Amino acid sequence: MAVERIDAVPGFQGAQAVADAILYEGYLLYPYRRSSVKNRVRWQFGVLLPEPWAKANGLADVRAGVAGSAESWWQQTECLVRASKDVLVHCRLRFLQLRHRSVEESLPDGTYRAVDQAGTALSFDEAVAREFDVHVPIGELLTGEKRFEVRMPGGVDVEPLAEGGRLRWEAWPLRASLTLSMVACDTSLFRLRVHVENTGQTATPDASRDEALRASLIASHVLLAVPGGCFVSLLEPPVGAEAAASACANVRTFPVLAGAEKDSEVVLSSPILLYDHPRIAPESPGDLHDSAEIDEILSLRTLTLTEAEKREARATDPRAAAILDRVEAMPPDVLARLHGTTRLPVPASSARQAVDPAREPAAGDPVRGAQVSWWSPEADAAVAPEINSVMVGDTLVRRGSRVRLRPRLRGSDPQDMFLDGRAARVEAVLLDVDGAHHLAVTLEDDPGADLHQWYGRFRYFAPDEAEPLPDGEPA
Repeated sequence: MAVERIDAVPGFQGAQAVADAILYEGYLLYPYRRSSVKNRVRWQFGVLLPEPWAKANGLADVRAGVAGSAESWWQQTECLVRASKDVLVHCRLRFLQLRHRSVEESLPDGTYRAVDQAGTALSFDEAVAREFDVHVPIGELLTGEKRFEVRMPGGVDVEPLAEGGRLRWEAWPLRASLTLSMVACDTSLFRLRVHVENTGQTATPDASRDEALRASLIASHVLLAVPGGCFVSLLEPPVGAEAAASACANVRTFPVLAGAEKDSEVVLSSPILLYDHPRIAPESPGDLHDSAEIDEILSLRTLTLTEAEKREARATDPRAAAILDRVEAMPPDVLARLHGTTRLPVPASSARQAVDPAREPAAGDPVRGAQVSWWSPEADAAVAPEINSVMVGDTLVRRGSRVRLRPRLRGSDPQDMFLDGRAARVEAVLLDVDGAHHLAVTLEDDPGADLHQWYGRFRYFAPDEAEPLPDGEPA
């Protein structure tokens, strides 16, 4: 399937909606005023600075990782693709280009002088979204890496002010490189690498960070698509692809499957860590830019701003003005939807299945909460952790059972790794709204176990992260 535009790939529009939210994450924080301390140090995610400046300011020694808050002059994405060699790899590089808005007053000789403020107009750093698209066949990438030069021009725009003077916007040119390469893991599985680097040299090593940001790619991330092929999840790789997934080296960004759950042709590689198939909540009426703050709380807070604060916010940035307009015009039913909702990731019928769905539960059977719906009269008994039980291997585990902890190597809390092999006592078998069981445990050799039992502070593991431990077996 030859698709010449990445926008036409199924699932791409949904992926870009999430990417748009990331692009402006932290762009401007509540209360959206320039004078707010939170808005004096900006641009925290996916910042690619000029290499000379980064090295001179100690960023060459920053430990590489997937978190995009660590600044450098480059970032790297590696992900797995299943496809034939004639499939096109589409890549869209996206970032913000800083643009400074200055207020200038007119002088008698016809020239202008920059001032901090004139009337309601304020000087401020804005940003413009930029995109750069390439597409290359897999077969061509297998013959060698392909490097593309990215050039974004600078420029100056002016606009007269009604009260005299003018606004002046200045953007500085950006230079970067986008390099794609690919190696074969087997006959149909390939590892794709996307390397993005700021190649600009305009910021001198002794420049301030604000000056270096003028020549930086901000909130840099990539969208990838392989129409006719599919990407492999790195978070939950299928059987046979685990080793290839572990070999992927992602630096200051991380790729996840994007688009709808059924789609696997699109990947979003972001400086902000996400799960596979992220999406914007349908209840959210628009971006708030404030570090994924809860929409309802932030909207209510915005309504409490004084008129003077609102005037400053509107003068700070057009995006702040748009937030104020949207919140003030929000109908009560839209605001009520922000209060919260409940979603079942799996069909309700699946969540209510018994362990053996072909047999009706009989008297004396251990109670399994998944046998009844959460809204049924029997729910209280079904979710009672003191009497719930679950099969772990061939053993029925309930409160009081002994287990040996075996945390997963991937997708677990890093602290759980220190508990591998430790003996624990099951304090409760819990059931969540997805129909999944969880073991609440205390460690057998923990001197504070009695205290944890008393106030209900437990450690939690999935049944497949535990092995039944007979009562007589040493811990």
